[in-house]
Amino acid sequence: MLFIGQYEHTIDAKGRLAIPAEIRARWRAEEDGGAWYAMPWIGGVIRLFTEAEFQKLAEPVMPRTLALGEDEAALKRLLFGRSARLETDSAGRIRLPESMLKAVGLDREVVLIGCGDCLEVANRSDWQAKEQDDLEQLASLLHRMEGNRKAAS
Repeated sequence: MLFIGQYEHTIDAKGRLAIPAEIRARWRAEEDGGAWYAMPWIGGVIRLFTEAEFQKLAEPVMPRTLALGEDEAALKRLLFGRSARLETDSAGRIRLPESMLKAVGLDREVVLIGCGDCLEVANRSDWQAKEQDDLEQLASLLHRMEGNRKAAS
């Protein structure tokens, strides 16, 4: 499922966040999995993945060995120890864990941002404050990424 666009929402007092109707209409539980996976992320956001996408992306991080190196073990703890599987209720809401909301510093007024393979939940005020600056950095970011691709090949 491809996530695009922006959606302004509010996290209620119980930590529930409504998944936008437009996304729910395209989300197919049998293909995308029956739940969402939430993960605190860099920059004070929470990333939301469909169950199927989270499992697909998790595979490369889970080497089939008991003899993990220190970095691999730390990465697995950071990624999976702080992630949560979230069921959607009958009203199309998920309940974000309070500990995760506190860890990334999310307020109640948020924006869901389409990031291709996932959604990001960010503070609405933070997103609005840096939106123009982000657009101005787009050319520079594309140039750096192209340089990184060329260096890797």
